[in-house]
Amino acid sequence: MSGVNFLEKLLDGVAMDWMELGAVVHMRAGQHISASNIMQEPSEDYVYPCFGGNGVRGFVDKNSHDGKHLLIGRQGALCGNVQRTSGKFYATEHAVVVTAKNCINIDWAFHLLTLMDLNQYASQSAQPGLTVGKIASLKIPIPCPDNPRKSLEIQGEIVRILDAMTAHIAVLAAELTARKKQYNHYRDQLLSFEEGEVEWRTLGTIADINTGQKPSEILERATCVDYINAGTSRSGYCAASNCGGDTVTTPSRGQGGIGYVGYQKEPFWLGPLCYKLQSIDKTILINKYLFYFLQSKNDLLLGLKKEGGVPAVNKSDLVKLEIPVPLLKEQQRVVSILDKFDALTNSLSEGLPHEIALRQKQYEHYRDLLLNFPKPAEIET
Repeated sequence: MSGVNFLEKLLDGVAMDWMELGAVVHMRAGQHISASNIMQEPSEDYVYPCFGGNGVRGFVDKNSHDGKHLLIGRQGALCGNVQRTSGKFYATEHAVVVTAKNCINIDWAFHLLTLMDLNQYASQSAQPGLTVGKIASLKIPIPCPDNPRKSLEIQGEIVRILDAMTAHIAVLAAELTARKKQYNHYRDQLLSFEEGEVEWRTLGTIADINTGQKPSEILERATCVDYINAGTSRSGYCAASNCGGDTVTTPSRGQGGIGYVGYQKEPFWLGPLCYKLQSIDKTILINKYLFYFLQSKNDLLLGLKKEGGVPAVNKSDLVKLEIPVPLLKEQQRVVSILDKFDALTNSLSEGLPHEIALRQKQYEHYRDLLLNFPKPAEIET
């Protein structure tokens, strides 16, 4: 598809008017509902999805809206996110409900608003927020506003192209969700053992367990190695490493990270708030097998957590954790199977996540191309 040629032909001789969003849609914040009236799972009585500022909060027994609408998050760090809804739902006060007037296709508004990055208009405060008045004052392009029928035809044609792309992304995302469920099922099945089926060893007898040190400098930009410390993701970068690759890691202290299990394939810098777990004898235990087992049984690590000022897992408790140790050949088989599932469901360089990322970039490219209309000088300023 040649986006430029298509757009030139579609908009040949068409006037483009920039209008305030409040002139072409109705906008109103949702209504408060007590958290006690929101259920985490749907049931016979609680069938309506309840949307907050960042998506579905749960399910309620009544709806506040019906039909096709947009929801704009209006509070929090992620305020300005835009999502489409259809059917019956409930919107809380943390979301702005957008309803199209006769002159605009609601899906046209969706693609435009995602392009506009509404978060940039949020108030700069401890709790960022967007007001309905601020959103309503923003201007969006409307083709030939004096001819509503033609305007909607043009909007609809561009929406058709962009929606085909988002629909494909949605199919891939649904497949990824199904594959992750399948992966978790097989992982749990492969790593569940009957009594007497394998030898059980305490972790301290088969793995070296230690924390690291604080680096002299933590870098924000990618350099040589990752800095792994407390938390569920890298804590920055370092110019050198203090720990080799093929290592299992899990936070020793900190809020939110206890129970998380990581696997570092390449050398990295190990911080003071993170344990490294490395097999003492690789003819007995494969590090990657240990990673998959602890990842699937992270409730064992959570059970060791000491509450207090800062949650922590003590090494004296960690070394006593019992680990099933099948024969080396069986460990290799388990790792081989789970590596394939992991690549399919989690890899950003291959598998479904990679495909989804590519399709998202393609959508954003054509969205920017098809909706990038020249702005009058007063809007630019």
